[in-house]
Amino acid sequence: MVEKAKIRILFVDDEPNILKGFKRSLRPLRSLWDMTFAPGGKQALTILEQSPFDVVLSDMRMPEMDGSQLLEIVRRTYPGIMRIILSGHSDEDLIMKSVKSAHQFLSKPCEKQTLISAVSRAGYLDNILQPSGLKDRLGGIECIPSLPSLYEEMMWDMDRGSGSADSVGRIIEQDMGMTAKVLQLVNSSFFGIHRHRSRVREAVSFLGIDIVKHLALDMNVFSRFNRALSIVGVEEIHDHSIRTAGIAKQIAGDGKMGNGKMNAKTADNAVICAFLHDIGRLLMAEYFSDQYERVVRLAGQEQMTVPEAEQAVFNVTHAEIGAYLLGLWGLPDMIVEGIAFHHSPARAEPENMELAGLIHAADLIEHHVSQGENLDRCMDKIDPAFRQKQGMSEKVAQWLTIADNRGGN
Repeated sequence: MVEKAKIRILFVDDEPNILKGFKRSLRPLRSLWDMTFAPGGKQALTILEQSPFDVVLSDMRMPEMDGSQLLEIVRRTYPGIMRIILSGHSDEDLIMKSVKSAHQFLSKPCEKQTLISAVSRAGYLDNILQPSGLKDRLGGIECIPSLPSLYEEMMWDMDRGSGSADSVGRIIEQDMGMTAKVLQLVNSSFFGIHRHRSRVREAVSFLGIDIVKHLALDMNVFSRFNRALSIVGVEEIHDHSIRTAGIAKQIAGDGKMGNGKMNAKTADNAVICAFLHDIGRLLMAEYFSDQYERVVRLAGQEQMTVPEAEQAVFNVTHAEIGAYLLGLWGLPDMIVEGIAFHHSPARAEPENMELAGLIHAADLIEHHVSQGENLDRCMDKIDPAFRQKQGMSEKVAQWLTIADNRGGN
């Protein structure tokens, strides 16, 4: 049996007692983690030159080089490393400066289980992405571009000074890139959240319009698509995702259990997961444009499906690409797995398989509805391995009935 590789993590903090606390409390994890401790940013960079790491977790306030500056250097030099910032709530201005350089934001004092969950994700995400070799290129991505029309609308709304949390939230919830960035922030422990939020307008309201304006106007954390526009139908992909989210909402229900429906939390996650399920296509077309042009040609000339063509060119599909980046950004495992396995839901962990299957079904239903096909043909295209799981064939039949009764709208 091949021994599972340890996660290599570098802790950086200028306070010796904090580093000693990490060493003491995390000692039981030595069989899983290979831990190194640095008393400052300069020392951390020297260590990084000498050894590879999977995760860098840095305190924000440090003399000579703060955590934001350190992680920006790490982003540019070692983009494949997961970057986590640790900061107190009094550091809000500083934390805003690290929005582009950090993948995740943890608050001080940090609960042990929160830290363990954040770091352990590095190994899990590596498994999702293997063996594509794209880790470095994806880890350096600061933001997911937006539809030009929605980007301009939001910037105009905020620049004129009359944008409210509700009006800005309405714009953001129509755009995959802006939605992902807002959810990355609102679900970080830094903002003191006590429950996961997947409703975008609620997230914008929680963050506050001033923070969102600062991020957009001063920090430029949102951007517009450029190269992807000439390679894929960006608006078409967005429209498909919006309609798929609508179908997922129908078949997941309103949080009232019964008739194959889901509880409120899972139903909310299903909607956002369905909306973001194809975000990997946009990432690949924008940031790997030359290779993705080959994907488009292959799909057209060889009559391949898009995932088949992506697999042939990248050795991975848009499902894994999107899931990997959103996982780096700290979105919940349920959403990450739902996106990663929306073409093959039987591969998801048992606790997330139903949601992945729902996204899989909603995606197929939307394609059938948009092409004017009868939904009874949709069952034949459902992943057979998923249908064979206990009770899943009956659930799929229920989902198709719900969507058919409501016209797939």
